[in-house]
Amino acid sequence: MKNIDWAKELMSAVTLTDKAGAIIYMNEKSVQTFANDGGRELIGKNLYECHNDNSNKVIDRIINEKSPNIYTIEKNGVKKLIYQAPYYKDGEYAGLAEISIILPENMPHFIRS
Repeated sequence: MKNIDWAKELMSAVTLTDKAGAIIYMNEKSVQTFANDGGRELIGKNLYECHNDNSNKVIDRIINEKSPNIYTIEKNGVKKLIYQAPYYKDGEYAGLAEISIILPENMPHFIRS
């Protein structure tokens, strides 16, 4: 099976860490999103070095509880959905994933049964 980098050109920022919190992957949108913080140079850096104490507590909670942290933000007039969660390989905790999705100004909402 080929190694498919499905997220490489995805229009949402995808960032992955290893078990210890070191950044191991950033797709192109993630590199652009974090350009002012170092962009691609962030690969190899630890999340704990890049965040404040409050954010580090959230990172600890995600890791310890193995539960996602999901929220929306608005920065410079751009609304985003942030999804941060543990990911697994062969059933074993492998690290953290963050997906940042830009939300359209008028996003439809559907209720389905």
